Amino acid sequence: MISKPRGTNDILPSEVYKWHYIENEFRKICAEFGYEEIRTPAFEYTKLFKRGVGETTDIVQKEMFNVIPNVKIRELSDEGATASFNKYLDKEGMTLKPEGTAPVVRSYVENKLHGQGGMHKFYYVTPCFRHERPQAGRMRAFHQFGIEVFGSNSAISDAEVISLADTFIRRMGLENVELRINSIGCPECRPVYDSALRAFLEPKLPALCETCNDRFNKNPMRILDCKNPECQAEVQGAPVMLDYLCDSCKTHFDGVKQMLSAMKIEFIVDTGIVRGLDYYTKTAFEFISRDIGSQATVCGGGRYDGLIHDIGGPETPGVGFGMGMERLLLTMEQTNVEIPKPSYIDLFIINLGESAKAPGLALAQSLRNKGVKVELDHLDRSMKAQFKYANKIDVPFVIILGDDELKDNLITLKDMKEGTQAQYQLEEIDRLAAEILNK
Repeated sequence: MISKPRGTNDILPSEVYKWHYIENEFRKICAEFGYEEIRTPAFEYTKLFKRGVGETTDIVQKEMFNVIPNVKIRELSDEGATASFNKYLDKEGMTLKPEGTAPVVRSYVENKLHGQGGMHKFYYVTPCFRHERPQAGRMRAFHQFGIEVFGSNSAISDAEVISLADTFIRRMGLENVELRINSIGCPECRPVYDSALRAFLEPKLPALCETCNDRFNKNPMRILDCKNPECQAEVQGAPVMLDYLCDSCKTHFDGVKQMLSAMKIEFIVDTGIVRGLDYYTKTAFEFISRDIGSQATVCGGGRYDGLIHDIGGPETPGVGFGMGMERLLLTMEQTNVEIPKPSYIDLFIINLGESAKAPGLALAQSLRNKGVKVELDHLDRSMKAQFKYANKIDVPFVIILGDDELKDNLITLKDMKEGTQAQYQLEEIDRLAAEILNK
């Protein structure tokens, strides 16, 4: 037997209705907030993520699934293969999408949507891929949905993005979730903070992991986000970015807090929120749940005013969030949130004998054309077995179609819940469909 790859899951018919429900609710809420859907490819050039997500991130350093065409494998299998491979990735290599924002920015720039002027509001639902250790709520092949707003510097946009996430989380029935926000500064105030942080961290470098040492010169703030417990212990008491904010960042952060308070969205200012991606500036936020163990972040996002320019577009501000479908579903399960299960089938047609097969299929097709969800027997089962199956799938209506029914040109519709029956002429499709759909 060939099993599924580690870190992946099959979504079976018995569970997929939950995904449909969440996706449909997300699309509905995005429409209420004025967002339009955008879809990007499952893989992009590697350089997009190196430039957009950041060289110092765990995603780029450790987790990306890089794609090499077969013809290239032979070319990279000689001496110096590692150097050749890295050169290939930098030049033309492909990577399966590890997150949703950078591809949306690339599409915005490449399709010159910025030339249309004004503000652009997008949402996406997409598969993503990261080579990391699988654990509860964190898979190697997973699904992410998120939103992006391009073109607005206003704190209103940050607050609206947060409020959309808050609205969605609440509508999903999650109550034990708290919003934590922070400001991580901008290119004006970050260098001053980085200098203070390096001065604090330099004596501790021997005790920090190799990854943190690598980040020391490139992006020291990322050290604060290290998940290594020993590193976390060493960075306790580090300087706080909020103490180094420039006037512009202070005003912006105060505006975000004011907007959230006006909407009665509760929040906690958490100076430890720095996010795991290099492109963030100013606002960073997370929605945290304690119901799924250590993997508590249900949603994360923030502002990234330099990302569009870094990827080749004009100076354009941006803000958004990403949310993992698997993480959200796990949190809902842990908190006993019930997702309504839709009716699978409206009607089951019981065929009795060869003569009923074609008329039964024709009747099913006519009713399906009217919007009725119809199933019928394919296995030549007995009437008793077909009734048993109809009960198993909890179908609300059953029709028996046999020689007597065909001879009399009659249909008997049985209401399985009430136990009542009604008769129809075989050609009374409209009346029959209306009775089933209006029940």
